[in-house]
Amino acid sequence: MTSKNEIQTAYRLAIILFIVGVVCYTAVSAKVTEKTFEPVRIMFKSDAGKVLFTHKVHTSDSGYGLACVDCHHHPEEDEIDTSACGDCHQSGDTADLESCLECHEADEIEDTEMLKKADAFHGQCITCHQDFETEAGPVECADCHVM
Repeated sequence: MTSKNEIQTAYRLAIILFIVGVVCYTAVSAKVTEKTFEPVRIMFKSDAGKVLFTHKVHTSDSGYGLACVDCHHHPEEDEIDTSACGDCHQSGDTADLESCLECHEADEIEDTEMLKKADAFHGQCITCHQDFETEAGPVECADCHVM
């Protein structure tokens, strides 16, 4: 049998190794910034069913080869920030114009109706799928929406 001292020493060693492992992991792990962050897949939920969006299919050369600016809106040409569509396109009303004015001039949004997120996606996604030169993407509801 092992003595009580040996068991205590083993526990102390295990705790020290655990702490060293956590410190090493946090020190060496890659830092993700907003400019480099690209979600692998996004699941959009809607009344018509869930839609799985895969960035790799859309951005890789073996896929559609699109640039970020092909889908994401940017206030200025040189700006890199890509906001999520739902940051602006939510309920469809323009009651909260302050968020619009963060990116747009007042005369740009005058008499403009804010598209709901689903309408913005449909306008952006389906139009691009229909217009894509080499291979059209899905355009039928059931091709994207899964219950």
